[in-house]
Amino acid sequence: MSTLSTPDALRQCYAAPMERAVKKEITALDVHCRRFIALSPFVLLATGDAEHNLDASPRGGAPGFVVVADDHTLLLPDAPGNNRLDSFQNIVATGKVGLLFLIPGIDETLRVNGTAVLSQAPGDIAACTTERRAPKLVVRITVQAAYLHCAKAFMRSRLWDAGAQVARSALPTAGQMIGDQTGLHVPPETQEAMALRYAPDL
Repeated sequence: MSTLSTPDALRQCYAAPMERAVKKEITALDVHCRRFIALSPFVLLATGDAEHNLDASPRGGAPGFVVVADDHTLLLPDAPGNNRLDSFQNIVATGKVGLLFLIPGIDETLRVNGTAVLSQAPGDIAACTTERRAPKLVVRITVQAAYLHCAKAFMRSRLWDAGAQVARSALPTAGQMIGDQTGLHVPPETQEAMALRYAPDL
């Protein structure tokens, strides 16, 4: 098997990045980043532990659920989940995060990298409290880099194209799949019943 194991070997396979691709990385949230985040109902949170084991977790809410506290600070509220706490344990271990913000219908994404702490400061909790709930904690992120990512991946995948959507019936229910994977079987549950069960935590 032939592998690339050095930065020089990797770079030889690709042309140098264009000037704009290098310069588009900024160190603070400008008006365009702020607007993008305000319109985004979905972000992928990437973290890693001290042994470099990596994790990516989806987070969602009403558009703008991630709060821009200032040009260098984001507040990502906790919401009810599976209580594994993978992302939070990684943040405690390394204090590093990567974020990928998505807006339905828009092919560009916004990438934000920085450091993070788990905050229960009253001001952070209040800033992320909605009519539905106050979070148990807030991921307080100090922005180190932010940049807009080009549309090519979304154009290739046709992610927002209704004609490319896959019927939910193409897969078993989540309960069936997890039951097969774990051997822990629970009574069958329809997609509609699952949605009702999730509703109080949405």
